[in-house]
Parts: sequence; C-alpha cells; structure tokens
Amino acid sequence: MAKEKTSYVCNECGASSPRWLGKCPGCGAWNTLVESAPEPAGGGKNRLGSAFTALAPAAAVQALSAIEAVDVARSPTGQPELDRVLGGGIVEGGVVLIGGDPGIGKSTLLLQALDSLQRSAPAAERGGTLYVTGEESGAQVALRARRLGITGSQVAVLAEIQLEKIIATLAEQKPAVAVIDSIQTVYSDQLTSAPGSVAQVRECAAHLTRWAKSSGCAIVLVGHVTKDGQLAGPRVLEHMVDTVLYFEGDTHSSFRLIRAIKNRFGAVNEIGVFAMTEKGLKGVSNPSAIFLSQHAQPVPGSCVLVTLEGTRPMLVEIQALVDSGGISPRRLSVGLERDRLAMLLAVLHQHAGVATGDQDVFVNAVGGVRISEPAADLAVLLAITSSLRGKALPKGFIAFGEVGLAGEIRPAPRGQERLREAAKLGFSVAVVPKANAPKKSDKAFEGLTIHAVERVDEAMALVRGLD
Repeated sequence: MAKEKTSYVCNECGASSPRWLGKCPGCGAWNTLVESAPEPAGGGKNRLGSAFTALAPAAAVQALSAIEAVDVARSPTGQPELDRVLGGGIVEGGVVLIGGDPGIGKSTLLLQALDSLQRSAPAAERGGTLYVTGEESGAQVALRARRLGITGSQVAVLAEIQLEKIIATLAEQKPAVAVIDSIQTVYSDQLTSAPGSVAQVRECAAHLTRWAKSSGCAIVLVGHVTKDGQLAGPRVLEHMVDTVLYFEGDTHSSFRLIRAIKNRFGAVNEIGVFAMTEKGLKGVSNPSAIFLSQHAQPVPGSCVLVTLEGTRPMLVEIQALVDSGGISPRRLSVGLERDRLAMLLAVLHQHAGVATGDQDVFVNAVGGVRISEPAADLAVLLAITSSLRGKALPKGFIAFGEVGLAGEIRPAPRGQERLREAAKLGFSVAVVPKANAPKKSDKAFEGLTIHAVERVDEAMALVRGLD
C-alpha cells in the first residue's frame, strides 16, 4: 500500500500545506506549520475509530434547570495532600496532567498513589491500575518500588511508547486508573514525526483523552517542562485535560509543592506539600512549620505573612535585607514578583517617607514557596523597614494586606480565616487592613491582638510604637 501523505497545518489560521514551509502561505506567520495526521480514506475511519468523536454522547436540548446536577464520584489516592489538590481524589473518566522538573518526584508520587489505589477495594473491583512507562524498563520501575518499600504490589506495568498498543492494552485490561509516563515519549504510527514533537503530543493526548471519556478510565499524563518551567508541547494540551498540576520545589531541598493550575472538579491554586524521604514522598499536614524559620529571638528584616493557597491559609516568613548599594542599586526577590517589589519601594518612599533609592534590597520567601497574591505587600514593606532600621518586629507578629499606589491598604480575601490560622499557631500581634478586622469578639482570636490600619504611613507608625 502507498504510504499516506501527511499535511502541515498552521496554528494561527488553520491553512494547510502538503509540505513544511517556514512561512505560512495563508496568513504569512513564521514557524507556525506543524505536522498533522492525514485524513484516511473510507469515511474518515482509522485504527482508533472515527477521527473526530464527541467526548459525550449526543442528547436532546434541555433547559439548564431541568438537568440534574450529580456530584462526581472520587477515588482517594491514599495521599491526602494529593487528594486535596485534586479536589478529593481521582474522578472516573478524568484526565490529569502533571508536570515538573526532572527528578523532582513525579514518578515516585504516582507509583505510590497507584499502589494505594490498587490495594483499595473500589479501584480493585473496577479493574485495578496500570502504569505505562515510556522512559524506564519494567525492571527499573520494580527497583524504584523496592527502594520505596512497596512490596507485594499488584500494579500492572507496561513498558511501551506506541499509542496503538497502549490503547489496545487499556481496552484489554480495563483499568480504573492508568498513568502514562510520559506523554512526550508516546508516538502514533499515523504521524512520521518523532516522539515529543508538537503533532505527536497533541494527537496522542487527544486519543487518550477521548478513550478516558468513553471508557470511564481515569488517566494521568506525566508531562515534561521547558527551561521556563512551562509544560512542553502545544498549549492545547492543557486545554483538553481536566486538571493541570505543577510539581514545584528545589531539588536540593526535601520539600515539594504540588499546585493545581486548572481543575474542572475542584479549586484552582490549591497546594499540596510533601517531604521527600528515603521511603518516598510523605504529605506534610502542617506546612506552615516548614515555611517559618526557627529563630530563638526575632531578627531584623523578618516578617511573617498569612498567605492563602487555594483553600488553605499558610504562614510564610518573608525575609528582607537592605544594604548600602552602589551607583546602580539592585532589587532582587526570590519567591515574589520582582516588578511588584520595585512598585512597593516607590510607595514606601512616596507615602511613608522611607527612602531606599541608594540601597540594595533583597527579599526572600522562606522554604522555596512562590507567592503571587498581592496580600503579601504589607508584610514585604514591614520586613524591608525592619531591616533598614535594624530593629526586629515583635515576637509573634504577623501581617497581611494589599498596598495600593495611593498608599492605601486594601483588604485581603478571607481575612478571618487567616487570622484564625495565626491565632491557632500561637501568634499574638497582627497588623491587618481595617476591612479585615473582626467586627465582634471571637473565641478563635483569643490571645491575638489585632491592629487595623488604612494606610502605609499608619502601619509604619504603629510598628514603631510596638518597639
């Protein structure tokens, strides 16, 4: 039989070309043509079924109020922190994409989760679990399981990278949960491009997603990341899956963070904290403890922030160091936005009279956590002024609040929950926006003195009075 010719489709306008061109003949964009699967003869059928199949069966038109809303069933993974990020567990027919740096622990965590699911009755009754490895051999997976202390595991392992064989195995085994490690190693015979190319990743992920929706098998795709920390492959990969998780953390540290960037079955920006041990990844039930430095006495330049990650309030220590700079002072932040730091320094000078124009300013979030919410503004400014004055903030001091360009301090979402978390952990002094101050006495705030402020200069004067 003659080999079917592939076509190249533009990502920008959809124009097709029989061969690759640097410039799209339709819209003129450069480097946008990617290889696409050919359309087979005979009604658009191929070995995987119809080339275009709906993810859900067709139904009659109904009013939204007439459609019954049914909660999705979830299967706990045996890893409470992973279940928190997923929204309660694995959803039947759901597709999860998890990405992270090499060696950060993606395969380790998923192997532990599959073993727990295999030992649970619901998953075992529905067909068990399947681990498809495209980067290691079965012996290497078994060696890792032995290092993790997993003995007598009945998790089925398949070392394969061809999409057609993987789907045939899924159809034969009918597992409840399957892990594909990784999607960048899988290839389809329909395309001539190498595994990991844009076309291969897109086509393979689309077929696996369609299989998950039609069969009810939950599929977890492991994805590589680029040097910028983004998931490798086409952006459509993140759109077609139900949940996108990012594995974060320094490989030199024992702590790992899993953050939900997208979740159709739960809250986004939820975070799970793990500690890497000799027996694999273990969930950390009180993550605030690892993000707080253990100082015997308060030190200058340190301020504790109550940040919100998803539905979980966490206490993170913000450290600042202000030092005499040269002709061009530096502004460096780790775990915080650098541009926002420059803006806060300008507000500090304009509205509080604290000048740092000739100083080097370094700001760090302890524990490697990344803070993106603006509620960290007030804690950052208090840490900077503490370092500049050389005086430590009072013991048991916390702060949070967004700072505006006019010098006002805006409220942070769910401020009451933040204060309750601080009081529970024994903190005694809090500086918060006026709108976040409790309107009435609450036993949950006993032992916590709350100071409500409206402007930056008011917060600075208050802190000086606490010395």
